[in-house]
Amino acid sequence: MVAAVLPSRKLLVDIRRRLVYFLAAGAFVVLLAGSGFAALEDRAVANYWEGIWWALSLMTTVGFIGEAPETVGGQVLSSILMVSGFALMALVTAGISSLFVREEQLPDVEAEEAFETQALRLLADLSGRLARLEEAVADAGTNDPADPQP
Repeated sequence: MVAAVLPSRKLLVDIRRRLVYFLAAGAFVVLLAGSGFAALEDRAVANYWEGIWWALSLMTTVGFIGEAPETVGGQVLSSILMVSGFALMALVTAGISSLFVREEQLPDVEAEEAFETQALRLLADLSGRLARLEEAVADAGTNDPADPQP
């Protein structure tokens, strides 16, 4: 029962693989947003590298380095980066947390799986015994001397 609640090993591998994709996408967004800040915010951002620094500070939820964007495009881009940073942090934190929860509850899961295996083995044994008893009762009923022979 607990095993159904915990993520499977395949799911954990998928989470780790997705985290790599999310981190790569986050890096791409920072690089792309750096060029956007360099183009949109001429006064606050002098070059592409400062734009990347600004985008990185927004993605990591540090905030603005220096002054806030003045153009509408810069403000929209900043808003997108802030929300993306929160989402990226939540995904990374959830992925790492699921690994710790899995490792902590693994002994309980293994004990429950052993119990379920033993219970299934006993049920199969009881099912076999019941089938033999039913067969014996059926055989005894057909060979009963009290029954009239046709």
